[in-house]
Amino acid sequence: MIVFDANLLIYAYDSGSTYHTKARVWVEDTFSGTEVVGLPWHAITAFLRIMTNKRLPGARFTLEQACQIVGGWLTQPNTHTLVPGENHWPLLRSMLIEGQASGALANDAQIAALTIEYGGVLHTADRDFARFPGLRWVNPLA
Repeated sequence: MIVFDANLLIYAYDSGSTYHTKARVWVEDTFSGTEVVGLPWHAITAFLRIMTNKRLPGARFTLEQACQIVGGWLTQPNTHTLVPGENHWPLLRSMLIEGQASGALANDAQIAALTIEYGGVLHTADRDFARFPGLRWVNPLA
């Protein structure tokens, strides 16, 4: 399972990003492929938070436009939302403590825990994920 981090989704839709073209191609190919795609709710809400924030530089979407984009992802037959299961807390706790993920890194710890819980590989451009033991991750833009 390919698990998305928010940064790839944001780069793919932020035309001002230096990673825009490469991320857009990769994201579109992945959603239209056959491999299972996992979307953590944190990644979805981060995309909505960033891409609809008019205070940030660059072109932003209306809430309706951003929701339409997310809806398009969720209707793909290979896409599944990732929700915590019964064993989520022990995994999350481990990611928090062993990864020393306090403050803003707590969200990354949850994405790491969900990825491990679902047996996926996290796809991200964020090297902070190297801190989480047992997490398989790759940077598809490298």
